[in-house]
Amino acid sequence: MTDNTTRPDTTRPGTTPTMWRRRNDSTHLREPRPFIRVYTPPGTLDALASSYERLLGTERDMWFAYPEKGLNLAVVGAFLLIEGTEETLAPFRATHGTLLVDSAQAYLTRLAAEGAEITDPLIKVPTGSGFTARHRDGTVIEYVEHRPTEEGL
Repeated sequence: MTDNTTRPDTTRPGTTPTMWRRRNDSTHLREPRPFIRVYTPPGTLDALASSYERLLGTERDMWFAYPEKGLNLAVVGAFLLIEGTEETLAPFRATHGTLLVDSAQAYLTRLAAEGAEITDPLIKVPTGSGFTARHRDGTVIEYVEHRPTEEGL
């Protein structure tokens, strides 16, 4: 896995790269990494991420823009911080959490065999690919795999 350890400068407008990840490939994950979703309004992501860094005593390890959905995201520990307007966040609020997995296709196959409803099909996302499923108990989870971008990010 690539270790992009240079943290981006997110404090000055125009300096945040489209994507920065400490590790850009989840292929070798031994078990899923769960993310608790936290939604935040425009212009608050950096302050919220800094707050979680202080609270948890750890630095963010991911930051990326998802312009097609009007979102910016950061990860600090087990928290996936999602910034957007109420309108752009609305479709995502019904999802209970996100799991970073080694292979989205393997989980898609496994979930379908277990009777889960695939609510959003496997698609390409800025960090790799992912899909959303409603488990038989009603829990809605986004499953994503991370892969390096063409630029190696």
